[in-house]
Amino acid sequence: MYKVIIVDDEPIIVEGLKLGIEWANWNCEIAGTASNGLAGLELMRKIKPDILISDISMNNMDGLAMVAAIKSEYPDIEVCLLTGFRNFEYAQQAIKLGVTRFLLKPSKIDELEEAISAMTNNLKQKGNDSSNAEIDSIWSRSDEEENYIYETFIKNHPECDTPEKDRLKCTDANNFILKNALKFIYEHYKLKLSLLDVAEQCFISSWHLSKLLNQYTGRGFFEIVNTIRIDKAKDLLENKNYKIQDVSERVGFQDVTHFCRIFKSYVGKSPSDYRNYGGKGK
Repeated sequence: MYKVIIVDDEPIIVEGLKLGIEWANWNCEIAGTASNGLAGLELMRKIKPDILISDISMNNMDGLAMVAAIKSEYPDIEVCLLTGFRNFEYAQQAIKLGVTRFLLKPSKIDELEEAISAMTNNLKQKGNDSSNAEIDSIWSRSDEEENYIYETFIKNHPECDTPEKDRLKCTDANNFILKNALKFIYEHYKLKLSLLDVAEQCFISSWHLSKLLNQYTGRGFFEIVNTIRIDKAKDLLENKNYKIQDVSERVGFQDVTHFCRIFKSYVGKSPSDYRNYGGKGK
């Protein structure tokens, strides 16, 4: 039978969905329920359901971030979102990320049954997530931050060495996660970031995020962080009022010796030589 989990912070909705539908008619069974998004993700990783029915607005998680995380890690899962608000653009984005149905609360039984029918039919078909998305289209070239990330990490990134059978598809959900992760790193590069910190922000496992970053940028997590830090340091070195120690601290290195070693490994010159002779560029 197909395993279904329900995520909603309204107990009456959860009970209504559990008891108000003859799940066996669609070869389905309720495998678990959760009252918030984070608990829902934990339940998903434990049960690995075939179908998710979830509220889109919960206190501890943005609905689109949850959908992207789920569809990125479990691309074959079928998702039906419930919402109390009519928002066409939100619905469009959710569907683009891979949601099968987007229903307004209170949903009628026939609407729910149609959604269940559509989802179970999709599960019977093979390769329903085979289409690839365009990664370039999600980046705004007029936005300074996004343009830097695109030019540095996405554009002309090397082919991944991962065997074809193990590669992640270029889906809208994966692109959504990748963009959020890279933007978070860019905006917090001064902090002592870990892969787990960023993964938790994106609601996915650190293993899955590592795979996404390596496949779509050709670089590991620490290489991405250090690339941003060194690029920022090169800009700061143009201002001779900043001591090397100041530059080191401003870009997130507390140990100036470590900063100088990393800088030279990336640029080919020490920070002092770069300042005195290097100019802009590597």
